[in-house]
Amino acid sequence: MKKMFAVLLALCMVLTCLTMASAEEKTYHVGILQLVQHEALDAATKGFRDALTEKLGDKVVFDEQNASGDTASCAMIANGFVAAEVDLIMANATPALQAAVSATADIPILGTSISHYGTALEISDWKGYTEINVSGTSDLAPLDGQANMIVELFPEAKTVALLYCSAEANSAYQIGVVKAELEAKGITCKEYAFTDSNDVASMAQQATECDVLYIPTDNTAAAYSETIANVVVPAKVPVIAGEEGICRGCGAATLTISYYDLGYKTGEMAYEILVNGADVSTMPIAFAPQFTKKYNAAICEALGITVPDDYIPMD
Repeated sequence: MKKMFAVLLALCMVLTCLTMASAEEKTYHVGILQLVQHEALDAATKGFRDALTEKLGDKVVFDEQNASGDTASCAMIANGFVAAEVDLIMANATPALQAAVSATADIPILGTSISHYGTALEISDWKGYTEINVSGTSDLAPLDGQANMIVELFPEAKTVALLYCSAEANSAYQIGVVKAELEAKGITCKEYAFTDSNDVASMAQQATECDVLYIPTDNTAAAYSETIANVVVPAKVPVIAGEEGICRGCGAATLTISYYDLGYKTGEMAYEILVNGADVSTMPIAFAPQFTKKYNAAICEALGITVPDDYIPMD
């Protein structure tokens, strides 16, 4: 009996060693679907890659693809990842996440640069995790803080234009929150929604009838921030932006996060799923660890804006 037990124990140890060796030798294939190329999303993707590469070295292989702002391309890329049987999909921006979710209910998906997952995935009973094959990180900065920034920098402002892309669900969510915050302070808000890049300039031009513009973390606005700047700066209308990339292009100030750090956190979550078997469906959505008040020195100088001492100039 003892001899049989010893044999079984030896077999168990051999199987354990083989399993561990197999895990160490495994190469993980990760698909990266990024909606469009711009500063914030690029930084998030880099952070994600860096985190996984630091932890896995050459045991991780990336297939990184950019949809160039086209939702149909997002769907095609996501379906390609599913056909290739990747081990995990990282979806950078809301339309990328939505395409990945439509493509697979089995492969783990991690989103990043997503403002609100409940809104993006139409989950009405939001619990902080999805209960499906999705988790990730949120780039949502404190929206009440951004509303307060408008009042702090422009106390005489009577009207605020809310400029955003109507095709981006998370942009509409942010606009709703900021609008409620500003209206509670007695400020009149007007929405100027563009449907795609073709009407960004025309809607920005209409928005200059207001005292201040607010632009949320919106991917189309980020990709065309210089187009917006060419309208609002000559009109002497300042912009408060939802994130640093948009602010760098056309804004005066922002309450922002580090998208690199956000992507890095997403990479750490991917490691837990791939290597340690973490359950993506119950993994809580993670947020940026800190937020920073920053200002665009060139635009502030052009518009004669003086910022408080606790604002940091952008590089």
